Amino acid sequence: MSAQAPSAVILIRAERFVPNPATAADNAFQRDIPSGQSEDATSSKALAEMDALAQALRDAGVRVHVFRDEDHTRPDSVFPNNWLSTHAGGYVAVYPMYASNRRHERRADVLEMLKSDYRTQTIVDYSGLEPDGIFLEGTGAMVLDHVSRVAYMAVSHRADTHVLERFCSDFSYEPMAFEAVDSDGVPVYHTNVLACVGTDVALIALEMIPDEQRREQVRERLTVNGRTVVELTEQQIRDFAGNAVELCGRTPEGKRRYIMAMSGRARRSLRPDQVAVIEESCEIVSVDIPTIELAGGSVRCMIAGIHLDRRPQASEVELTEAVEAINEEHPTTPDGQDVAEADVES
Repeated sequence: MSAQAPSAVILIRAERFVPNPATAADNAFQRDIPSGQSEDATSSKALAEMDALAQALRDAGVRVHVFRDEDHTRPDSVFPNNWLSTHAGGYVAVYPMYASNRRHERRADVLEMLKSDYRTQTIVDYSGLEPDGIFLEGTGAMVLDHVSRVAYMAVSHRADTHVLERFCSDFSYEPMAFEAVDSDGVPVYHTNVLACVGTDVALIALEMIPDEQRREQVRERLTVNGRTVVELTEQQIRDFAGNAVELCGRTPEGKRRYIMAMSGRARRSLRPDQVAVIEESCEIVSVDIPTIELAGGSVRCMIAGIHLDRRPQASEVELTEAVEAINEEHPTTPDGQDVAEADVES
């Protein structure tokens, strides 16, 4: 499995999706529902877009876990990467959320799936920081370089440097925080709309980092291991070109296939030379999600990558000769309760 590009993902099929009014104040990318379009119509369009993304990822050979969400009080639940991240070695992190109506997006059934299907040993929960007004919205607030162990973060209401330091200490990352603003001076609300870090290529709008010295430090840190940087414009960021994610799929023959997943709008915003650089290392897979993008997030926001080793399935476990011999002689072994009941009956 690639350190940077997970081969499995979690998607939430949010059946009551609408742009969240509680997040509109500090999300400059968020838009209202088109005039005359009902919330039911909006939800239906968004569902079709979620299903299209799930199918496109499956077609690329990525393992996709889809969880239904029928709760109308969780309009942003389609973006699970804000409350959850997973890490090599069996580690899972749960994060504090800025908007109060997003805090119950955290789901025990998702965590239980991870524990049952993947090798997990520790869940680190930062959500207890919410009453203190301190937030770090997962891999929305941070863009993680899993190869060089760097956590990039644009500081905002949703991305606190104190929690970043704590996360980096717990998970062994180097923190790299910076200010990032648009041409109107509005802070970028989530780092993952500004930047995407892949194995051999990174997409980032360095021009939106006003401090020239910090800008060059970020550029240098991104390229230190030979990674190519594709510089995006602010307009491309508004078209969600930075909100992409590298994944590891499989061809029908079982060969590894690296893809860069992004929206159709993001793909169309890229210049041919930028596309050429990206496709030197991974194939672009794009899906049109205009309804979901009304909420101010795009494909990267919809994907919680699984950087965990998969547990072997029952059919995949190879039995030793000794165990096989026992199974042949006693194909089913009663548990203690069965034995006790048998004694009573006799």
